[in-house]
Amino acid sequence: MLSECKLALRVTAVQYEPELCSLMDAAAKDLTIAGVVLPGTVSFAATDSGMQDNSTLTDALCMRAIFTYCRAHFGSPADYDKLVEAYEVQKVQLMHAGSYTDYEGGEASAEG
Repeated sequence: MLSECKLALRVTAVQYEPELCSLMDAAAKDLTIAGVVLPGTVSFAATDSGMQDNSTLTDALCMRAIFTYCRAHFGSPADYDKLVEAYEVQKVQLMHAGSYTDYEGGEASAEG
């Protein structure tokens, strides 16, 4: 997931990996707080040779939302407001998609 995020942000330098991992973790937590159940984990560990990606998340929509969050909060993008708005739209869409939430008809799902 880290390599995909770096590609999406057009970043090649390894010195930005800890910041990107932190941003991806924050985005995943924000989605979780909003009620989105991520179909996998977002997990990183620092090693002597850099960041180790232990993530199991492969869902394209969730990853796209996380990468949009990263683009908005990485550096000082000129289109910050548009990126934040795009992330919020993606988050709301995931929140309202039944396959990405624990809830069915307002009741907690026994399966989730």
